[in-house]
Amino acid sequence: MYFDVASTAPLHPVARQALTAALDEGWADPARLYRSGRQARMLLDAARETVAEVLGARADEISFTASGTQAVQLGMLGALAGNRRRGGHLVHSAVEHSSVLHVADRHEMAGGSVSVVPVDRTGRVSADGFAGLLRTDTALAALQSANHEVGTVQPVEEVAALCREAQVPLLVDAAQSAGRVDVPAGWSLLTASAHKWGGPPGVGVLAVRKGVRYASPLPADEREGGRVPGYVNVPAIVAAAASLRAVRAEAERENARLHVLVERIRARVPQLVPEVEVVGDPVRRLPHIVTFSCLYVDGEVLLTELDRAGFAVSSGSSCTSSTLTPSHVLAAMGVLTEGNVRVSLPYGTAEADVERFLTVLPELVAGVRAPLGLDLPAPKATVETPPRAEGRAGAENDERQATDEGGSAGEKSVGAGSESPEASGRVTVIDALGKRCPLPVIELAKRIGEVPEGGTVAVLSDDEAARLDIPAWCEMRGQEYAGEAPAADFGGDRGSAYLVVRRTT
Repeated sequence: MYFDVASTAPLHPVARQALTAALDEGWADPARLYRSGRQARMLLDAARETVAEVLGARADEISFTASGTQAVQLGMLGALAGNRRRGGHLVHSAVEHSSVLHVADRHEMAGGSVSVVPVDRTGRVSADGFAGLLRTDTALAALQSANHEVGTVQPVEEVAALCREAQVPLLVDAAQSAGRVDVPAGWSLLTASAHKWGGPPGVGVLAVRKGVRYASPLPADEREGGRVPGYVNVPAIVAAAASLRAVRAEAERENARLHVLVERIRARVPQLVPEVEVVGDPVRRLPHIVTFSCLYVDGEVLLTELDRAGFAVSSGSSCTSSTLTPSHVLAAMGVLTEGNVRVSLPYGTAEADVERFLTVLPELVAGVRAPLGLDLPAPKATVETPPRAEGRAGAENDERQATDEGGSAGEKSVGAGSESPEASGRVTVIDALGKRCPLPVIELAKRIGEVPEGGTVAVLSDDEAARLDIPAWCEMRGQEYAGEAPAADFGGDRGSAYLVVRRTT
């Protein structure tokens, strides 16, 4: 079962039909005046009209790019360049897509300034908080319509009204919502990506409202309103427009159906699997996305086991990232980053498919956790849970999580404090240096029972994820996070010490 449309959606049947037809009829250069060129131009113009109608724009405000990422980059750079006389200040939320963050980094390196708007624990910005960072020299603000990792919908219209009052253009990244829900009003620039709604990959959309100052950051080109250089892929654009119209026509019915299925996942996963945190706004969210994080689980192992069971899902966990750094979205929300699973349901998902997912998930998570020997609490409700798996998942997890060259995390002591309280503050030290997520949290869970109530544990770690996951663990388990100190204060040669005070048994 393919449950990862937030990454890319399968090609819609209408897109496939339109692409095949356009390959025969729209292959020529739409800038030429001969018959085949005019025919290609007619197809391109019709596609532009369709996309403009669905997105609530004028046809001459729409430009096609090679991807949603390119649309974001050109939109931001063009708006910053167009408003450079106003100033060099950029504002964006802490949970934007990486394409926004990379432009912000480049802008800052070039001498501009950047302000980042924090989010609450659901991943949502405050409209007033966003507006509070706008300045007289703010050249651009950027806010996604809905988050790509947790599905939380942002207050775009309220932010847009405040930006308009401050005379600051607002770029809205609508990659996750375009085609599924109505585009929020008030934007100055809008970006979208066709492969998110079932169009072919390689087609992005950049819309720039009339009157918005925009200067192309690239050399001049006569195509696409001078905003996007290069030859346009007419057949792919035609297919993208056809599929956008098709999914928008069926969105109301399918959204209602998927919303029910996602609600079932949100409610039952914590009932079936102990120590799980469902993240994202429970109400103001996209209807097809649900994300949850499992304590003491290596995300890569869990996703691999789900794949073997026939489910394609995604993750924002640092354990599944090529950079081995925590998801900036989950980090900004202050939620657990380990063992993260994102389920995003495609149109047509059957109820039986979701039920099967809910049947196999507890068994797989139990198998991943089995070698750890943790005394986990029972699920939150009386629900029959499948038996714990002892096969391939457990064996591989034993190799990945419980061993690491020199042995399990925490096995090596750091001074006398690792086995007995230190005289300076009765601190039990756990050495998790060199161990990646979720080992530091696993060792904390194993050792917390040795500490008397009111006693302190210092977890030494040089893994960035520990800075996020240990406080999240404390909140989930009713313990007190007491802050961070240099690992050297507790005998470590690098990293940080994360201090936890035991408050519950």
